[in-house]
Amino acid sequence: MADLEASPRRRKPWLIPAIVAGAILLLVVGWLLWRSPTTNPSAGEGKAKASDKAGKGEFGGKGKGGGKGGKGGNFNAASPVAVAPAQARDVNVIQTGLGTVSAIRTVTVKTRADGQLDSVLFAEGQIVKQGAVLAQIDPVPYQVALEQAEGQLARDAATLNNARLDLQRYQTLLKQDSIAGQQVDQQASLVKQLEGTVKIDQANLDTAKLNLSYTKIVAPIGGRVGLRLVDPGNQVRGSDSNGIATITQLDPISVLFTIPQDVLPRVMQRLNSGDKPPVEAWDRENKLVLARGFLATTDNQVDVSTGTVKLRAQFPNPQGQLFPNQFVNVRMIVYTLKNAVAVPTAAIQRSSTQGTIVYVVQDDSTIAVRPVKTGPAEGEFTSIESGVKAGERVVTDGVDRIREGMKVEVAPPPGAQPAAPNDGGAGQKGARKKYQDMTPEERDAARQRRQGKQGSSGQQVGK
Repeated sequence: MADLEASPRRRKPWLIPAIVAGAILLLVVGWLLWRSPTTNPSAGEGKAKASDKAGKGEFGGKGKGGGKGGKGGNFNAASPVAVAPAQARDVNVIQTGLGTVSAIRTVTVKTRADGQLDSVLFAEGQIVKQGAVLAQIDPVPYQVALEQAEGQLARDAATLNNARLDLQRYQTLLKQDSIAGQQVDQQASLVKQLEGTVKIDQANLDTAKLNLSYTKIVAPIGGRVGLRLVDPGNQVRGSDSNGIATITQLDPISVLFTIPQDVLPRVMQRLNSGDKPPVEAWDRENKLVLARGFLATTDNQVDVSTGTVKLRAQFPNPQGQLFPNQFVNVRMIVYTLKNAVAVPTAAIQRSSTQGTIVYVVQDDSTIAVRPVKTGPAEGEFTSIESGVKAGERVVTDGVDRIREGMKVEVAPPPGAQPAAPNDGGAGQKGARKKYQDMTPEERDAARQRRQGKQGSSGQQVGK
């Protein structure tokens, strides 16, 4: 048994030394691999120093100096931004709403005399003036009635004249005591009756003339005539509900819209002072101003179901831009903030921790984050109640690449001539492209080129 157990050891006496040698070899290889990135400490320190001098470097390596350089490069590299100054200006507080165009006056043209419609003297859609003849009714029956009234009046007037002459004779005979006084009184009463008859005849004559004038249908107001509702040859009556046509006054024209009841006190204050707030009517897409007018009046009560009050604005409409029952967007200037600090709306940002903020470029070209309290907005500008002073520069483009304390490069305003390069134009062809005209890819490429120049300068210093 002892011989059998000892036999394997005698067969492989080299196994243990081989294992130990392999382990030593692995340790040596691992140490060499770990040691190889830092075999030249002076070069690594030189690169780190060069990176620090070139704006803390954009390509810091794994070493201590390289790591710090890379972190500092993202913080201090000047990012291009577009800015605009905060301005002291008047800001209009505008109330918007949906309005309906309403004609100031709309009239249904009806006949006032019954008869056959002889002719229609207007064209559909025509603009007519007040008093213009629109249609003609057969005047013959009314002309006959007029002549009859004239004859009746002439006969009764002659009878009255004869009775007055008899009265004068009777009065003369009474003075001579030739007739009784009763006969004179009877003649005077007859004269009174005939005078009444003549007045009735005169009224009948005036009525006949009036009815004859009604055979000409005239426009009661000026405006646009609608579609013809009756054709010539039809019998028309004053009791017809449809009439002959409708006329709508288009110039001036009004717009009905509503505002919240909270805004009503300021509106009433202006109206009571004699000032009429300006109102604009825009198309449904808010792209085109259709008309400019003023607030004419308000309703006399608030709608309790909506908490709004109805207003009427009046607009000149010589070109017919506004049409009755048309929907428009209304903008009314409620009041004006005088000398308010305003910034472009594009500069207003939202922060989850600070709320509404703007990025202000300070005199040393570094960024300061300012919490602001915004006020009313008008067009491309928003008023600032607190947080920014007039004249300070706020960032309007490039906010996605900046943060508090970061150094930035202000892009020239649109239309400004770019500065000539001081390196003889190396690496450039022609004028430098404006920052605001670059695409996002071109902006990133320009920033990388600038950072590359800073890195190459750092390498030279390190060497």
